Amino acid sequence: MEERNERIDEELQDLIQEVEDYKQEKERVREIVGKVGGVPTSTTRFLNIIFVVFVLADLAISLLSEGKLRLAMVELAIFAISLKLIYLIHKQSRVNHLHTWILSSLEWRINEVLEEIRVKKK
Repeated sequence: MEERNERIDEELQDLIQEVEDYKQEKERVREIVGKVGGVPTSTTRFLNIIFVVFVLADLAISLLSEGKLRLAMVELAIFAISLKLIYLIHKQSRVNHLHTWILSSLEWRINEVLEEIRVKKK
């Protein structure tokens, strides 16, 4: 009976260690996701403000001007917005790639833990 209690205590300690390792890994993953595209930085906010001011000024100039200048300003605004969309799609694809990698890693780890459980049951 005492041997069984020791084995249960040992397994409990192993499970506690697994939970602690999982918590540490979860925090590490959270930091990585934050770096890739989670929270905008102050630099990103500043560049977004500059972009919005540029596009608004460009469109205001196009409304106040005539002829070729109007057409050039509208085309410049469309070009700037297109570049911003391309950049946003690129950033989102990086985040999606990271999410896929994380999910694959979690699946691999879950399968590994399940295999360990199966071996311990035998």
